[in-house]
Amino acid sequence: MYRTYRQSLFEHLRAVLGEKFQVELPRLTVEEPPKVEMGDYALPIAFELARGLRRAPRKIAEELVAAIGSVPGFTGFEVAGAGYINCRLDRNEAAHQLAARVESLPQGTDFILVEHTSINPNKAAHIGHLRNAILGDTLVRLLRAANYQVGVENYIDNTGVQVADVVVALAHLQPMNLAGVERWMRELAARNERIDYACWDLYANVSQWYEAEESEKKTRKQVRLDTLHALEAGNNETFAIAELVATAVLRRHLETMLRLGIEYEFLPRESEILHLHFWDAAFTLLKQTGVLYQETEGKNTGCWVMRRAGTAGADGESPGRPDEEAKVIVRSNGTVTYVGKDIAYHLWKFNKLGLDFGYSRFHTYPDGKECWISTTHGEEPHPRFGVADAIYNVIDSRQADPQNNVIEALRGMGFTKEADNYHHFSYEMVALTPRSAMALGYRISDEDKVRPYIEVSGRKGFGVKADDLIDMLIRAAKTEVDARHPERSEEDRESIARKIAIGALRYYMLRYTRNTVIAFDFQDALSFEGETGPYVQYAIVRAANIFRKADITPEEALRQFETIDASPHFSGEDGDSLWELWLLASKSVHVLERCIQSTEPAYLAKYAFQLAQQFSNFYHRHHILTEADPARKALLLATAAITQRELIRALAWMGIEAPDVM
Repeated sequence: MYRTYRQSLFEHLRAVLGEKFQVELPRLTVEEPPKVEMGDYALPIAFELARGLRRAPRKIAEELVAAIGSVPGFTGFEVAGAGYINCRLDRNEAAHQLAARVESLPQGTDFILVEHTSINPNKAAHIGHLRNAILGDTLVRLLRAANYQVGVENYIDNTGVQVADVVVALAHLQPMNLAGVERWMRELAARNERIDYACWDLYANVSQWYEAEESEKKTRKQVRLDTLHALEAGNNETFAIAELVATAVLRRHLETMLRLGIEYEFLPRESEILHLHFWDAAFTLLKQTGVLYQETEGKNTGCWVMRRAGTAGADGESPGRPDEEAKVIVRSNGTVTYVGKDIAYHLWKFNKLGLDFGYSRFHTYPDGKECWISTTHGEEPHPRFGVADAIYNVIDSRQADPQNNVIEALRGMGFTKEADNYHHFSYEMVALTPRSAMALGYRISDEDKVRPYIEVSGRKGFGVKADDLIDMLIRAAKTEVDARHPERSEEDRESIARKIAIGALRYYMLRYTRNTVIAFDFQDALSFEGETGPYVQYAIVRAANIFRKADITPEEALRQFETIDASPHFSGEDGDSLWELWLLASKSVHVLERCIQSTEPAYLAKYAFQLAQQFSNFYHRHHILTEADPARKALLLATAAITQRELIRALAWMGIEAPDVM
């Protein structure tokens, strides 16, 4: 509703400006007055026009107010301060509009591909991976709420160095051949031990093994390099071990993420990018367009490197001197760097490669949706994935340079539109507060105890496995639920605790802007007070209790409100307070749009908290159930209904459910 009235006002203002000032208005800047009694929108348009018209902003604002006349849904416009225009909505009409329908955005025209999670399949998922997956899944939910067609991918680097490290640990530290690894995996299953947890320890052990005495380091690093080459080549026992272990770990990752309500549609693997010769096709195109040249001098002699903008001629010839800062795409020994394979992969995403994966069904979710995986020879028919109009890659901020290199390569090949629609959805790392690290059993030095956060490292074996974190949050929530609701069945209490725990985790990962380092804290995340998921969930539960005690459903409350004239109840100080809650509830779709435009889900988390906070104030201020005036009671019940509705919707966009009790 808030967005709809803004759009209506924008159209009217555009016509007024064209007629009175012969000015084109490309967009409408809308701010909020400091107090709701001053108005619902504040327009700084006079300040924007002042320079061009060479007139005082207040004078322009006065002329605009005189020319605006009447606008459907608005009761008046007035000049404020040095030139703001404050706009007042018809509160009664707007409230009935909000109560009668759920506002949505128009159908999006683009197909958007979101890639997120992308955990190396060499060990259990950890807390840092959770931020990636939750951000990515929330972006998917936001885009789908805005009616875009969205594809969801989870890139699997099954031939990279981290998988190679686990293979080295199995083949050289254990040691095992393929048959031995198969037997080891069967023994793990028989003992009900998780392979992703076992590989976590293997990865930490092999990392220490590489750091041997100097006399051994070179030999051991060569073992690692040979293993990596064997994985890239494929069709050998080393690759078979990697395939077996990585696939088993990947299945565990899917199970972990499903606990958070996160699903995928396609799992493209690096092994197929290599074996289906994606790189060969991309290499040809990169050379033909002059994006790459082979260096003949300096430290990069023999390498194929990406030229810098403006250093090569139109014919693609190399610069006249060695460019020591050029990005190496193919090493002098012929191996392709990560960026090279990524360029090929993104040409496929935009349907510019001329090649496609084979596809096989890999996993069926409880809701019946299929998750496909790349193969060399797949099943028919299969969905189509590599046809994106725009892509969002959820990758941490440390990968900004490789991401920019891919964008630069696309632009250099002439794919300007694709480069413009390539978005690096970056974020900062997740650490632990000292008290959370100690709660997990880590020994913390006195120096670390006073630090704001402690970094985690899977390579060093210091970290929080995602499932351990989820389990710990559920246990803590369950303790509270058991104490509050002993009359409930064990199954009910477990379900309630799970919703609280997942809500706490997802909200905590979303409440911080993406460029902020998160210091995760169990107690803060699960708190029923402050800016937390449980606090917002509790507001929904409070509203449900009102309807239960009033013996009415939210839908019935909104239907009863249809015949009420709310105007008398929206005036005065008390009315302003009520209206402020309605106005905030009306902004959910506007906030959704803002989150997508800015690619910042934290705005939605902040909005949900503010709405819950205002509802709490409303709850304590008004005696809803004992209100004697039928019209006012109907308004108060409708207020609770629209607030609950928009809170449920906002949380759903964040992948959070509200339990029926807390």
